[in-house]
Amino acid sequence: MLGRIRKDIRAIFERDPAAKNLLEVLLCYPGLHALIFHHLGHFLYCRGLVFIPRLISQFSRFITGIEIHPGAKIKEGFFIDHGMGVVIGETPEIYENVTIYQGVTLGGTGKETGKRHPTVGKNVVVGAGAKVLGPIEIGDGARIGAGSVVLQSVPPRTTVVGIPGRTVVYEGERVPSINLDHTDMPDPIAEVLNSLQSQIDSLRYSMKDVKDNSDNNHQKKECS
Repeated sequence: MLGRIRKDIRAIFERDPAAKNLLEVLLCYPGLHALIFHHLGHFLYCRGLVFIPRLISQFSRFITGIEIHPGAKIKEGFFIDHGMGVVIGETPEIYENVTIYQGVTLGGTGKETGKRHPTVGKNVVVGAGAKVLGPIEIGDGARIGAGSVVLQSVPPRTTVVGIPGRTVVYEGERVPSINLDHTDMPDPIAEVLNSLQSQIDSLRYSMKDVKDNSDNNHQKKECS
């Protein structure tokens, strides 16, 4: 378990420019504290215990604001930035070098049994407030925009934003002029609304021209 904790600490230094020294990381990063509690609870959970691991997870939630079920399978290099309000259910699988931000939910969609939570591939980034729900797969290198609600599987190297989640980058191919930083995701709904507004403005100008021409013709008839 100590080896896992070292890798979790290394991930923080690699991905958070605010991390200045080891003491700060050990004392001030709730995401790291939640993972330490989870490693202990998961170790006991995998050995048939239920109550004590759940008690550990609830204590961790009280201390850190992050709820991770002890049944969740989390690989090394997992980084929870800030973390308040993060909820991770019982059956998700999270692979190497995944980063999630505050308010993220990796949850289920009902009372199904068995695998009912997401599988998150390697090097995935899940933006603040995103909800990834159901037994879906998030492919390696995918990015989930802040505030998105994802209910369907996401292919590798794909960027998804919106409610419900919509693909805006596929197989690593950038949409022109889009910055792939998770803080600057495109907004497809806003783009549609802007397009509709442009069409309405165009129709308004066309109708104004027709009215002006009609008034001019009427005036000419009166003069004649």
